Amino acid sequence: MANVYFKHINNTKQISDDAKELLKTIVEKERIILEKKIPIKVHFGEKGNVTYISPSYYEGIINYLKANEIESCFIETNVLYRGDRNTRTKHILLAYRHGFTQIPVVIADGEIGEEYANMEINKKNLSNCKIAQKIVEQKQMIVVSHFKGHIGAGFGGAIKQLGMGCAARGGKLEQHANTIPIINPIECNKCNRCRKSCPVDALKIGLIPRIDKKKCIGCASCISICPEGAIKINWLGSISKNFYERMAEYAYAAHKDKMNIYITFAINITRNCDCEGHKMKPFLNDLGIFASTDPVAIDMACLDKLSQREGKTVFRRGRYILDYSESIGLGRKDYNLIEI
Repeated sequence: MANVYFKHINNTKQISDDAKELLKTIVEKERIILEKKIPIKVHFGEKGNVTYISPSYYEGIINYLKANEIESCFIETNVLYRGDRNTRTKHILLAYRHGFTQIPVVIADGEIGEEYANMEINKKNLSNCKIAQKIVEQKQMIVVSHFKGHIGAGFGGAIKQLGMGCAARGGKLEQHANTIPIINPIECNKCNRCRKSCPVDALKIGLIPRIDKKKCIGCASCISICPEGAIKINWLGSISKNFYERMAEYAYAAHKDKMNIYITFAINITRNCDCEGHKMKPFLNDLGIFASTDPVAIDMACLDKLSQREGKTVFRRGRYILDYSESIGLGRKDYNLIEI
């Protein structure tokens, strides 16, 4: 049974110090041996979003690492869809605009998602997972999650931050079940940029542009490179039990062989994800900060603590991922909650 450490938020001005205290506590209580280099896995928030975890809330964590002479950076991966986070160059600029300037910013899967390793897992749905190369190279990470709702996954926490957040672009596409993108022939201007950038020559830009399903490896770089946004994710049938299972399997691959520390901020709890590029209002009051070495236990603790406070089951949809994650050995749903 994993320990989950929890601290109530009484003053938003002290959140950074509270996070530092939690990190110090879990390291000491769990006797965690810290590596000399520990990246902080983050989400910078989409352009227009204002409820992502503020960079100021990371100050305590960063200061703790510096005091222990540990090198760190913010680490993240590119997204599938168009916007300011679908290439390394734009993603880093957005991170700086959002205030993530205390330590270096690393985009782990390259300029357009081309840098990844196939991690062998041999699970029900997937034999291998496309995990961002610079995440695979790490021995240990501090995985910081923002606990909130999500239009597809039901809720977002540590498992989603691992599964979707550590996957290269092609891995994100693979989790949505239909791994082959689609081209809207009306929007396509036949510039051939996608064809020239495709590593396996799967794009056929003829009278009717199409993607050769037999050749496509699902890297999704074509989605990012298209100037018209004519190449898209095939969302049909993507949100299902299969989706949750694939995301859990990707989380397993990202967590595998690492002594990660998980810190989850249950604040600014919105109905939808920080990937949405517009202002959202929290629909639940702030709860607190959680820390654990088990990604399943910390998600379960967040759900339980919030449901207990609200007097009802919150984020019921999507909880299947906890059962499946436990079944494949990602973590355990039972936990010991320690309030500090």
